[in-house]
Amino acid sequence: MDSLYLDHAATTPLLPAAREAMAEGYAIWANPSSPHKAGRAAREALEEARERIAEVLKWDGEVIFTSGASEAAALALGRANATERLLSAVEHDSVLAAAPGAPRLPVLADGAVDQDVLEAVLAKATKPVVAIQWVNSETGNAQNLGDLVDCVHDAGGLIVTDCSQSAGKYPLPHEVDMAIIAAHKFGGPVGIGALLVRDYAMLLPDGGQERGYRRGTENLPGVLGMAAALEACNYPYLAEGVWEAMQNFAVEVRASGGTWLADRLDAPTAFIHAVAMPGLSGSAQLMRFDLANIAVSQGSACSSGSMRRSPVLAAMGVEDELADRTIRVSLGWNTTVADIERFSDVWLSMAAQVRAA
Repeated sequence: MDSLYLDHAATTPLLPAAREAMAEGYAIWANPSSPHKAGRAAREALEEARERIAEVLKWDGEVIFTSGASEAAALALGRANATERLLSAVEHDSVLAAAPGAPRLPVLADGAVDQDVLEAVLAKATKPVVAIQWVNSETGNAQNLGDLVDCVHDAGGLIVTDCSQSAGKYPLPHEVDMAIIAAHKFGGPVGIGALLVRDYAMLLPDGGQERGYRRGTENLPGVLGMAAALEACNYPYLAEGVWEAMQNFAVEVRASGGTWLADRLDAPTAFIHAVAMPGLSGSAQLMRFDLANIAVSQGSACSSGSMRRSPVLAAMGVEDELADRTIRVSLGWNTTVADIERFSDVWLSMAAQVRAA
């Protein structure tokens, strides 16, 4: 049976438009920082792609190309023109690693940052930069950024938002000061991303490329692939009928005694779903799905690779026993209704076998 890929939150297949754009980039490849004719042509293509990306995202600030979300997070938190760093407790590992030892902001049961605590912490903070993701990579829940941004700005701080799971799928939250994107999450190539910054003055420069804010030769083929992928993304991002198929599956999950984690969330999104099966651990489910040629995961790729307990679910107060039975099903631009129906059949069959054992 053909393989079925439902782990798009980890990485999603390359869009045909991105593949074609990368081929064009390799055909004109030269170092964009070189002063000769070939280098100038590469620079022109790079800057044109920068403008295209800003236009698609409707971002009126600056675009700094990076090797991906991890480098963008390190740049935002490591070079921010700020004195203190504050991070929500449900940030991706790469964001947490960018500011080791920084205080963690607690979240409510649905994963939303506790605004009362945030305001209390900000009242004592001096020139902070605050990292609050938009869409969580494990639960798919979205933060109510508007009110949180106002809190940070009222305290004289900056807010950086991880938009890795939302860029290309939802309009960008334009009220934030910095936004992190990664091309391979929306059908672009791996190894390229960007930090969107409202104003260069928000960052301390440190590098020879990207206006002095990054070191290393610019990845022209990757940049062109990212621009083409963003331009190819549609709203809604998912194919017609996929969302409805997932909702039908959710009804079946509840009827079989399973837990649809979105029922606990305040703002669930369409692309990432956390589902717990009664009586079977997530790791055991992953192995059985793999035998059925279906790729899903248990938490984020960084967490599931080690099979450690999800710190995101722990921060949300999800019981250990429930967290251990939870898997993540994430959808992408090429997911079909038939894919959801196949996954649903296997999940329900597996759950029935566990009940009968």
